[in-house]
Amino acid sequence: MANKISTVTRRNIFDFIQAEGFWWPGRLKESDFLSRLFDLETLPSHDSRFENAADDIWQHRVNNPMDWDDNWIFSDKRFNLLDCDDSIYLNFICEMIHPLVRPDSTEVTKLLQIFNDVLKEDNFELSEITRLGGRPVFAGRQVILGKDSIVRQNKEIKQKFNEEYITQQINLMESSIEKSPHVAIGLAKELVETCCKTIFEQHDIAYDDKWDLLKLMKETTKLLKLTPEDIPNETKGAESIKQILRSLTSVVQGIGEIRNQFGSGHGKDHKFKGLQPRHAKLAVGASSTLAIYLFESSELRI
Repeated sequence: MANKISTVTRRNIFDFIQAEGFWWPGRLKESDFLSRLFDLETLPSHDSRFENAADDIWQHRVNNPMDWDDNWIFSDKRFNLLDCDDSIYLNFICEMIHPLVRPDSTEVTKLLQIFNDVLKEDNFELSEITRLGGRPVFAGRQVILGKDSIVRQNKEIKQKFNEEYITQQINLMESSIEKSPHVAIGLAKELVETCCKTIFEQHDIAYDDKWDLLKLMKETTKLLKLTPEDIPNETKGAESIKQILRSLTSVVQGIGEIRNQFGSGHGKDHKFKGLQPRHAKLAVGASSTLAIYLFESSELRI
């Protein structure tokens, strides 16, 4: 069967791994990491002096570590990660965030966010299947589009969306600003989108999955009665409040547009230059304030 995860999606994920400086085998040696997924002794060597890939890796990454660059695995035809079966590819990136491979929970959260942000373009995701020592273990799966699937996913979002989740996402965005501003911008958009969709779920009202972020925001403010028209003229400071509410759509539109151009959800060519951290701070600050405001407004109306 033909692969459903495109080469573009795979390359985008590998580009992000390299751009962010994540060491793909985590705390394991390269051969130990790959042995969890492949039989290295049955794969051929690229060096006539050796019999198999295991010896090859030892010679060129241990004995002479400068022979191959650190990210050689992404272009090695024996593993063929850009064109291998979808299941092999998903197993590889899941292994990157396995508790035995990567003990730093902050790194796992950031990688998981990047993986799923890119994979969703092909309707795939990594989801938790079990826990090991209190840490999540993930597996890849295809997201089957349909009414039942959408309802199930929305319920999962609803269950996890709370003050703790918002705080976690804000911390994740802030930790990405200096080193990975484009990741922070992508997370800013995702936070607002998740917040709006969850509010609809909390009120048991359906939303159109085809709405873009701006339309989703406008419908959310209508649902919560946060539009300028919902503020009585006799309310103290009515005009000031209305002005702030009018600006909400502009803020969301800006976050959506900046994410499309500079965020982590779209492929970039070799000439791509991201924004500076100060621009990411603006997007993160705006999305954080907006998400908290919408969440608190929704809580008051439930």
